[in-house]
Amino acid sequence: MRLKNLPLYIFLFVSFFFLSLNLYAASESVVSEGHAQEEVKRGERFFKGLLPFGRKYESCVSCHNLNRVDTLNWNPSAMDIAMKYADKDFESFQTAVMSPSGVKMEASHVNFDIEEEDLKTVKVYLDNLAQTGLPPAKPTHFNLILFLFLGVLITWAVIELIFLHRVKYKFIPMIVFIGAFGWQVKILVTDAIKLGRQENYAPNQPVKFSHKVHVGENGIDCMYCHTTVEQGKSAGIPATNLCMNCHIIIREGTNSGKFEIAKVVDANETGHPIEWIRIHNLPDHVFFSHAVHVGSGKLDCAQCHGPVEEMDIMEQYSDLSMGWCVNCHRDTKVDFGNNGYYEHFVKMHEEFKEGAIDSVTAADLGANDCMRCHY
Repeated sequence: MRLKNLPLYIFLFVSFFFLSLNLYAASESVVSEGHAQEEVKRGERFFKGLLPFGRKYESCVSCHNLNRVDTLNWNPSAMDIAMKYADKDFESFQTAVMSPSGVKMEASHVNFDIEEEDLKTVKVYLDNLAQTGLPPAKPTHFNLILFLFLGVLITWAVIELIFLHRVKYKFIPMIVFIGAFGWQVKILVTDAIKLGRQENYAPNQPVKFSHKVHVGENGIDCMYCHTTVEQGKSAGIPATNLCMNCHIIIREGTNSGKFEIAKVVDANETGHPIEWIRIHNLPDHVFFSHAVHVGSGKLDCAQCHGPVEEMDIMEQYSDLSMGWCVNCHRDTKVDFGNNGYYEHFVKMHEEFKEGAIDSVTAADLGANDCMRCHY
């Protein structure tokens, strides 16, 4: 073998190797019971409504979403269904599909008509989805592309002003330079300010819990569930046995049917806690205590968390920046006269009784001292 042909042989070997892998993947079982990739693809097409042609019923994905949605979809997601029925037989899956729980879900399946063999491929697709998981969301690169494009404009303007001198009116490249550079600065400043902030952050939770239903419609008090909010640093996440105070009886939701509540019941019976995702996160160098703000300061939850009673999907309402906290301390008048927490401010109490001061803010009590939060 001549050395000059070595790159060709390497290319052929690599091509043959990857071709073999693809052929092997196509014929090898990707899910249990020896199902091939073609069956997975066919099941995916049925789930997404690409098959059968001329169908007269809604596609599965129109109700059971594959990707995250901004509004609360009460129907179980494709991944929820995949995980629940991954270790169950086809008959159990078929029964759930043809006779779903919940009034709204039953109505959506009234005209659902699919051949058994086709439904089996849907089960194969979901079994495979349970193994592989959903593909990660692709990040957007718009700001990066815009930043680079502005850099190109700046480079052209500088070259034109110093070397080329092709543009008759010199103010044109100057305007391009100033505008593009200013826009780049704006992008940098805006993105730098956003570092560590999560305003409007609303992650997908393991259970579709709606504060609008529990707080707004059923009138449950915040402190019934968040039991440590007046005494602890954290407001606390309710344990499943607290949820069961209501759901020992209520096993079917008006919107969600039995699927979501069953997750709470299963967690309580198996002893595996629900892994809720924390929404409100502060930097590690910041100290915050709910006991001080709610227990002693008597703040209402909505002042920081917004109209929770209107939220199907809980999100971070405020940006929780230092400026936001400082301004709140300056503007918020505390219940000073009848609050034992502030009784050691003797001189200020005397001034308050004498009328020298008519109100006291959190900042007056030292809330904006750096060491209160950063010690």
